[in-house]
Amino acid sequence: MKVLPGLKTSTHHTTLCLLLAAVAALFFIPFLGNAHLFDWDEINFAEVSREMVITGNFASPQIDFAHFTEKPPLFFWLQALSMKAFGINEFAARLPNALLGTLVLPILFSIGKKIRNTQFGLLWVLAYFGSILPHLYYKSGIIDPYFNFFIFLGIYGIIRASWKGEAGQKNLAWLLFGGFATGMAILTKGPAALIITGLVIAVVIIGNRFRLFMPLPQLLIWFITALLVTASWFVYNYLRNGSEFIVDFTIRQWELFSKPDAGQKGFLLYHFVFLFFGCFPASTFLIHAFTLLERNDKRMAAFKKWMSILFWVVLILFTIVSTKIVHYSSLCYFPLSFLAAYSLYALIFEQQRFRTWMKISLVVAALPFVLAPFAFVYGGRHIEAIKPLFKKDLFAMENLEAGVHWTGMEILPGILLLLVTAFVIVYAGKKFTRLSIILLFAGSALYIQLSLFFLINRIEHYSQLANIEFWASKSGEDCYYTSYGYKTYTYYFYGKVMPHQNPRYYDKDWLLHGNIDKPLYISAKVNAVERLKKEVPDLEFLYHRNGFYFFKRPAANR
Repeated sequence: MKVLPGLKTSTHHTTLCLLLAAVAALFFIPFLGNAHLFDWDEINFAEVSREMVITGNFASPQIDFAHFTEKPPLFFWLQALSMKAFGINEFAARLPNALLGTLVLPILFSIGKKIRNTQFGLLWVLAYFGSILPHLYYKSGIIDPYFNFFIFLGIYGIIRASWKGEAGQKNLAWLLFGGFATGMAILTKGPAALIITGLVIAVVIIGNRFRLFMPLPQLLIWFITALLVTASWFVYNYLRNGSEFIVDFTIRQWELFSKPDAGQKGFLLYHFVFLFFGCFPASTFLIHAFTLLERNDKRMAAFKKWMSILFWVVLILFTIVSTKIVHYSSLCYFPLSFLAAYSLYALIFEQQRFRTWMKISLVVAALPFVLAPFAFVYGGRHIEAIKPLFKKDLFAMENLEAGVHWTGMEILPGILLLLVTAFVIVYAGKKFTRLSIILLFAGSALYIQLSLFFLINRIEHYSQLANIEFWASKSGEDCYYTSYGYKTYTYYFYGKVMPHQNPRYYDKDWLLHGNIDKPLYISAKVNAVERLKKEVPDLEFLYHRNGFYFFKRPAANR
């Protein structure tokens, strides 16, 4: 298969990279600010960045102008720069990930082309870009896309340095590149980057019968480079703040590994399920890739081995870890999409059969996404009919009272995916395999865009809009904010909280029971209202909406 024939190789490559970046920008950047940031992660990270902009303190991340020890600052620096350029808003908070997406697609293509050919590079891009969660992450304001990208690049640098014929200065350059990328990953989300990469290296060595795949001094170059990059911030922070932040940061990272966090305790196979459905349609080709053996190309065989090990290390590690958050296994998106591309290449160019079990797997994985728009429209138009399903959850019952208008057009994403999936089931393997695969992944990418356009704001009306609008209405008022019975970052970002003059503000007991010097606004969910009234009897009830109840505690000297 020739793409853009007639161009010289270098021009051809550059043209394709620019085209892929343009496609990514077209899908990832528009409409970033159409929906509010979602609690917790998006608002949490955007608030840290907002406080950097306000205080000018780029050394130590903060939440509510107190140390935030869960994450290093790299992603917040990017968000803060974006906010300085475009204002403190949703678009600016999500733009860094969208811009990263415009780099990721050309980079994956270039790597795929290097290890096999142009066609494989394009298939890897297609599998990654056209899968649900990998695509959706670049429309978000969460930290994980950068974290995963830098870990992946760090491992790729190690792989390239281990290739035969990459000796000398070129070998050293790849080691430094890999170490730099790993260090940047640590600066993005913490030492988990080094742990994950170290585990991958260890498994590769064990699989190689305990023989190193490169001399130990070369591995040390990668390791020391990663530490030096990390130290650029840790040392500065230590000199400025002492050991307190670093100690607290280390303790917090261990807690995230060792025990369930913030109620995020899931079932054992949590990440297996989320990867299968969340990475549709690429995930449906994964098993097929594992059954294929690479006999002709040693470099491709080695790269496939590394990607398989990366996939299983991440998946097993976060299956063992108590905390179950979907982002934790998102590093699997890179090796999973690679392995899917490996399967797709075999189906298109090596006459592998598109087997029945693959079609069944495709249907199973597609079904929730096909049905979801229909379910939302039916539920939105028949609220009274679905209320009995939520009768044990008072908050959900009141969420359903949101006045959301459903036109019926919201089913279009489901119809699109249904037609695309049906085409693949009927025609894949009947001289239309290549067309079927292209339509499948392109249709999935379009499905995501249509779903965001038609559904995201309507879902937000049920889930969080009432809470956001209340706190936004209090921004600029000289007052205190808090929530009761649930954790939220909404009032920090949308209430535009400013540094507090009274240090007693951080004493929750004083806020709720003491002689406060300015009004306190409180939000609570319906299931905590009676408990709040008993604990704080001098509250003034303001109003309630969609499950959120809002109160005011007046200042003592009013």
